[in-house]
Amino acid sequence: MDTTKIIQPTEKKAWYRNMPDPMVLIFMILVATYLLTFVVPAGVFERVTVDGKISVVPGSFNYLTDVPSVHFFDIFVAIPKGLISAAPYLFIVFIAGGLFHILQRTGALENAIGVAVNKAGVKNRNLIITISTFIYGFFGVAVGFENNIALVPVAVLISAAVGYSSLVGTVMAVGGIGIGFALSPINPYTVGVAQGIAELPTFSGAWLRAVMVITSLALLSYYICTRVTKMEYSESGSNQALSKDLSEYQLGKKDKLTLGVFLAGLGVMLYGVFANNWYINEIAGLFLLMAIIIGAVNGLTANGIVKQMMEGASGVTAGALVIGVAASIQIILDQAQIIDTIVNALSSLIQDMPIAISAIVASVVQGIINLFVPSGSGQAMVTMPILIPVADLIGMSRQLMITAFQVGDGLTNLIVPTSGGTLAMLALGRVSYEQWLKAILPFMVFVYALCWVALFIGHLVGY
Repeated sequence: MDTTKIIQPTEKKAWYRNMPDPMVLIFMILVATYLLTFVVPAGVFERVTVDGKISVVPGSFNYLTDVPSVHFFDIFVAIPKGLISAAPYLFIVFIAGGLFHILQRTGALENAIGVAVNKAGVKNRNLIITISTFIYGFFGVAVGFENNIALVPVAVLISAAVGYSSLVGTVMAVGGIGIGFALSPINPYTVGVAQGIAELPTFSGAWLRAVMVITSLALLSYYICTRVTKMEYSESGSNQALSKDLSEYQLGKKDKLTLGVFLAGLGVMLYGVFANNWYINEIAGLFLLMAIIIGAVNGLTANGIVKQMMEGASGVTAGALVIGVAASIQIILDQAQIIDTIVNALSSLIQDMPIAISAIVASVVQGIINLFVPSGSGQAMVTMPILIPVADLIGMSRQLMITAFQVGDGLTNLIVPTSGGTLAMLALGRVSYEQWLKAILPFMVFVYALCWVALFIGHLVGY
């Protein structure tokens, strides 16, 4: 008898398909950041305050000699500090989780989506995904990034209605919002701040950014329909799928009243964002008020509302905690005072290159800096006073440098673990950071290539 064993060849998986647990991955980055403090010397730029905004003084970088050392134990101390610093993100995830748990229990949102998809026809699900992706992209363009956190569960329900997993809905929402925000022609947080520093008309040069955002959203829609819908994914929550057949859905009076409260709340949010500069805390407070009103409309007692809120919050706890742990990376960088050193070194890379290539490299540099300075407006304040004079020195237009900055800063928000807004959205979509990277990384290769071609053409046409 032949006892020779037949060894089956093991399937070689792409590197991004073997990611560790998100907590493990972020802790590894935290340890690597700690080790970086022994290699990168501390340094600072001088800063000035103009019209209430703090900007870096170009050419003012100096190394520091008297900086407190970062100890091994500080790695672990940084985690609770990160949780504290990221508290607004954690709380909006908990509150939004509670709000949508109540909405799901009322059935109003599910009924509305079921009726809408039934009328559109589930056979047109690729069209539904494409339209939804562009709608989320519009919100990213016009409203912002973190301001749209609460809309992610709606996409998950739309995805379920057309027979797909919550991963498809999350990529549709987070990807659409992220691309819209990253390449927005009218982004006040990045383009507005950067053009103010560069003394350019606000939102000038919008045509190239408009071409990039429309093309990228079309690419994302195609990628979702052809790739993400076929990915294996295990649902992480029993409430992600629709509860009945599409033909059984209808909207009652209480459903319409509940949806009216929800849509009115979103309208108030948009007004607050544009008219009163609302941000995370104000939006979280509004979500809490919406949850109370929706609960009361549906006959819940005070105790019932609290119970439903707690159940919803508990379902997103793991995702919320990832946000806080990721924030600990920034704590170590600030303590070691090496952010300015990294910015200074990276900025010097583009000075001796052909202009078109410099624009592409500048976007890569900004993407790396975004890992250390995750705020778009904050990054503009730190890097633009340095890179605008560099652009003038090498003959690159200021407009092209700003667009390169926007591409580098915005797109990396979709993949870096220090982007609190992205992690908050993933928590509400019940998709882990690990699963998100597996789904989105192949797309990022294509969208970066598209934007780099746009930057190259932009230089050729005198943008």
